[in-house]
Order: sequence, then C-alpha cells, then structure tokens
Amino acid sequence: MHFVVSFYFLSHCSVLCHCRPKKTKYTATRRLLLKSKLLKKATSMLAAEKEQNKRERDEALNERVPPLKLSGLSAQELQELCRELHRKIDVVDEARYDLEIKVAKNEIEIQSLTQKIWEMKGTKQRTKLKRVKKSHDAKLDALTESKMSSKSDFKANLKTVKKEEEKKEEVTDWRKNVEAMSGMEGRKKLFDAGQ
Repeated sequence: MHFVVSFYFLSHCSVLCHCRPKKTKYTATRRLLLKSKLLKKATSMLAAEKEQNKRERDEALNERVPPLKLSGLSAQELQELCRELHRKIDVVDEARYDLEIKVAKNEIEIQSLTQKIWEMKGTKQRTKLKRVKKSHDAKLDALTESKMSSKSDFKANLKTVKKEEEKKEEVTDWRKNVEAMSGMEGRKKLFDAGQ
C-alpha cells in the first residue's frame, strides 16, 4: 500500500513540476555485487527445492509401496507375493502406456496448432540454423573462390552423363508372336523375359 501511495505521489509531483523522478544509477561494482548475491540466493533456493522434491518423492514411495516383509514366509507364500507384484506392475505399465499415448497425441496437436498459427500469420516458421564462426582467412578464401568460379567456364563445371540407348523392339507380325506365346511355353518365355 505504501508503494502504491508513493508511486501515485511521485507521478503527480512529476506532472506538476514538469520534471521526471530521478533515476538511480548503479556502479559496475554495485551491479556485480547484486548479481553475485542474486546468484547465491538462487543456488541456495535451487538446492532447497531439490531437497524438498527428494523428500516428497521418498514420502510418496513409502506411502504407495510399503516395505516388503519377507522373513518367515514359505515358498508358496513367496510365489503368491511375486504373482501379486506382477499384477501390480502390469496395472502400472498399462497406465504408463496410456499416459504416453495421451502425451504423444497432445504433442502432435500442439505442433499442428502452432503450424496453423504460423500459417494464419502468413509466415513460415524458419528452421534455426547453427551459427558457424569462420576465420578471416576462410572468409577471404570463400570470396576469392566464388569470384574465380563465376569467371571460369560454365560448361567445364558440368558433369558428363552417359545416356543409355533404349532398346528398340522390332516390329514383327503379331500373329506369329501370338502363336509363339500361346500355352504354358509362352507364359514361361514371358516369365523368363521379365527376369
């Protein structure tokens, strides 16, 4: 409340006086000190958060999975316990699989919706390219090579491609061809010719 009142007062005073409130400038050493203090505080908060998450995880595991009491059990009872654990594992695996499918569907839907948004904006989403650092010598070499290649003969840079001559079938009397290909012998010839 005090901050709001003081801000209101400062804004109205600046309007009445036609001057802006004075901005405080921090020195480089002060900024460095503040930055180091913020980083220390953030690291301590992060460590505390990790510790809290670990405690919550341990508590949840202890609650959901009570410790096994295996002492004094016969072989038959141990087998029954193993069967019960396998049933529980199957149930958990089914739930995990269902959740994975839901997550995959949601990710696909999110991707398609973002694509639609980009299409509505009229711009395509550009792929992010890696920035490659080149030395000055490499840049100079690239420039001189491009100038040299543009001056060189265009036909010299083309690759030669050999064309295969198409086999031309001779035109013969179709009646002779039908008689030769009739029956099983003709089908065998067609099959052999196809391979």
